[in-house]
Amino acid sequence: MKKQLLLLLIAATTLFAACNNDKTATTGKFSITEKPFGKFENESITQYTLTNPAGMQVSIINYGGTVTNILAPDKDKIMGDMVLGFDSLPGYLQKGNPYFGCLVGRYGNRIAKGKFVLDKTAYQLPLNDHGNTLHGGTRGFDKVVWKANKPAGDSSLRLTYTSKDGDQGFPGNLSVTVVYTLTSDNALQIAYSATTDKATPINLTNHCYFNLSGGKEPTILDHEVTIYADKYTAVDSLLIPTGQLPYVKGTPMDFTVSKKVGKDIDSVKGGYDHNWVLNRKGTGLDQVASIYDPGSGRLLEVFTTEPGLQFYTGNFLDSTLKGKNNQVYVKHAALCLETQHFPDGPNQASFPNTILRPGETYRHVTQYRFSVK
Repeated sequence: MKKQLLLLLIAATTLFAACNNDKTATTGKFSITEKPFGKFENESITQYTLTNPAGMQVSIINYGGTVTNILAPDKDKIMGDMVLGFDSLPGYLQKGNPYFGCLVGRYGNRIAKGKFVLDKTAYQLPLNDHGNTLHGGTRGFDKVVWKANKPAGDSSLRLTYTSKDGDQGFPGNLSVTVVYTLTSDNALQIAYSATTDKATPINLTNHCYFNLSGGKEPTILDHEVTIYADKYTAVDSLLIPTGQLPYVKGTPMDFTVSKKVGKDIDSVKGGYDHNWVLNRKGTGLDQVASIYDPGSGRLLEVFTTEPGLQFYTGNFLDSTLKGKNNQVYVKHAALCLETQHFPDGPNQASFPNTILRPGETYRHVTQYRFSVK
């Protein structure tokens, strides 16, 4: 029954995302505007800004399907931007961009040695992370131009992309649709779907870096995090899963009760960059995590249909990047909550299935719900 409800939810989202090509459109309740954001490989890049009746705004560019801004009020009703990023396209194009706000695919997270065997055929992917493949390879979905359509109703943006057979070494022509929807109650919903003509691994996610202080605090070490998971995927020194799923209870990995990010982070080598095995109640949309910033009063609750959540604390940010308003992004400047299947899924038979086959449709819905308390 829950599976049927999920399919109805995604179908309704897709239906809502009918094309609307007006330059600027408003309904009196929601609006969507667009402005030029530069060019990439002779293609125009556009920034689309969704605004809801409460005044919350989400801006997205069609390069990488990247969320560039999320503006929402704090406890004093002062608007602030809660995601890291850049003021212009060159920032996102630079080699050192650590996947700020983008869509990740064809396979989010890591695949060991960039290798997997599928239906008795061996595949080799580009190696871009210490001898492994990270986030789809050297030119993943974060580095391509998506086709954008504005939907009737103007609270959503529909993005589509076709990844050709052999793209980054992956088999099959993969057709992907991602619909960003801003709701009236300050939630950003991301609905993913995909089909293929040949069996292929798939693991799509979004890579927003959140700092709920709205730029007032340089790090997220005082943010309070809850993750509804009793286990996590143990990893080796290169962050490749060992196959073991240890319990978090009594360890620094335990976020079953809300605690500050900085409380135990020094006990985790390199900081948090692990997949939590979510306590799922079925196949529907479940709450799996929350972040609270006591300073601003902002609360972010995460709901998803996925079995895993990568919690990353910006460990590789090193003050070399200047972001919006020339702000320097220091270590732990933000955190990511990437809803997903497990890392290295194609090579781990005991992990949830990540293979999409012809005739099937990949579906995944995640909601980031913003409020204050």
